[in-house]
Amino acid sequence: MSPEMIGVLGIALLLVLILLNVSVGLSLFLVGFLGVSLLTDWSVGLAQLGTAAFGTANAYSLSVIPLFILMGMFMSNTGLGQDLFKAVDKWLGHTRGGLAIATIGASSIFAAISGSTNATTATMARIAIPEMNKYKYLPSMSTAAVAAGGTLGILIPPSVILILYGALTQVPIGPLLIGGIVPGLLLAIIFMITINIQVRLKPELAPRSLESSSLNDKLRSLSTVWPFLIIFMVSIGGIYFGVFTPTEAGGIGAIGAFLVTLITKKLTWEKLKSSLDDTIRLSVMIFLILIGASIFGRFLALSQIPMKLTSMVGSADVSPYVILLLILLVYLILGMFMEGIAIMVLTLPIVYPMVTQLGFDGLWFGIIMVMVLNIGVLTPPLGLSVYIISGVVKDVPITKIFRGVTPMVLVMVAFTILLIIFPEIVTFLPEISRS
Repeated sequence: MSPEMIGVLGIALLLVLILLNVSVGLSLFLVGFLGVSLLTDWSVGLAQLGTAAFGTANAYSLSVIPLFILMGMFMSNTGLGQDLFKAVDKWLGHTRGGLAIATIGASSIFAAISGSTNATTATMARIAIPEMNKYKYLPSMSTAAVAAGGTLGILIPPSVILILYGALTQVPIGPLLIGGIVPGLLLAIIFMITINIQVRLKPELAPRSLESSSLNDKLRSLSTVWPFLIIFMVSIGGIYFGVFTPTEAGGIGAIGAFLVTLITKKLTWEKLKSSLDDTIRLSVMIFLILIGASIFGRFLALSQIPMKLTSMVGSADVSPYVILLLILLVYLILGMFMEGIAIMVLTLPIVYPMVTQLGFDGLWFGIIMVMVLNIGVLTPPLGLSVYIISGVVKDVPITKIFRGVTPMVLVMVAFTILLIIFPEIVTFLPEISRS
């Protein structure tokens, strides 16, 4: 059997295992080990298990992962999300559909700390939806606002999935995180505008504007926002201005989050243990995936599939943008059935060399890919964010939630096309930081 055929069978087996809900890390370990052993020797496969594990765990650049996760867990587990929502509501709640708009604003800030779609969605669902129900918002509007806001968690830094993308492709993590700032903020603003337009066209979606808060109340509410802003500006700002590396930024952010929760008396012994436990569990899962991806990547390299495909793409007589759109279409379809991390580790060893061969910037493609994966978490049949909300709001049919997020999905598709047409939206900030 040819190496290419073994590679194709290995990819098919990996896909089957992931769809059967076998853990991504274990699936990558198993398929990568079997593939390397079949293409070389069993002793080489066994040796690869040890070298890949040590090489990945020993990489200094990857120590940023548990640090940023710990920072997010401190802020998420100590209830600061509720204070944040109330503060943003003071500023935006008086506008038409204000609570839904405030949900997007609070999600943007919370996402900048948690770096996770799931954490942002789950937190805002518990906080914002009961508040919107109190003011008679239709469930299709309240759940759509939470689902859309949650997608900002893997775009606005520190994004765990962008860090993983950098680890898998060797794109520098610092510029990659900075590249997500402008698209993330623009998307948040577009979501707010979309909600405002929806409410103007269909006033029954949300109540009339709430009474505006006084300037004194607005300024007083900022006392609950400053921890998020300071931690974000110090950690991400430090990367931007070259004061410290992403790993150092993660350490400063984690210590800052710990001190803030301590000063505000939000941190209890139980919450500290919960934050550390959640950080360890999530970090171990991610490192297992990265180790497995390293072994699987070695298997694909031996199968020569990435090189063959890259050569075929380079010699194809079609526009690079046609191939790019086909790749993104595949990502969109996969996103409807699979979780984003699984898609990345399955496809990037093959797709990334093709994309760079076509002349596209790897950093820019990372943001585009994340945008497409974001669309996948809102679309059936998987729609992970929708299912998270459905688990919190059990009395709203899941079909109604999917219908409610449809305008947000269309907006995200249009925004992705805009980023393809104008790549400078992504690249100009990292380029400035490098100069």
